Amino acid sequence: MAAEFSPIETVRQFMKLMEPLNYDEALKLVSADCEYVNPPPIGTVRGPAGIRAVLEPFFGPTTENEFRVLRSAGSGPVVLLERLDRHLFGDKWVELPVTGAYEVHNGVITYWRDYFDYATIAGQLPTG
Repeated sequence: MAAEFSPIETVRQFMKLMEPLNYDEALKLVSADCEYVNPPPIGTVRGPAGIRAVLEPFFGPTTENEFRVLRSAGSGPVVLLERLDRHLFGDKWVELPVTGAYEVHNGVITYWRDYFDYATIAGQLPTG
């Protein structure tokens, strides 16, 4: 796939493609059996279809998304990104500090785990 990219570049490209919700292109950077883990109540899913099933309903009402990478580190296939995820719901920006841990093998993401406080995002989401 994107074997010419380093693991950090692969993950950054994935996040950049996810900003405009370009699922078709972004998910090409994810392995067929990628494990995607989120804090409860979301949990763990596998593969591009599982990832899309989690992200599409959340991002559906957003009109703009931004994933600001604040810090990044990598060692071999392991990548860590400290992010500020920003989502525009109507006229209100919702912000969520996130740390993502990834593994990249053969140019695709094989593991992705996001760490965040679910209450932080839930308390900001529009109601009704």
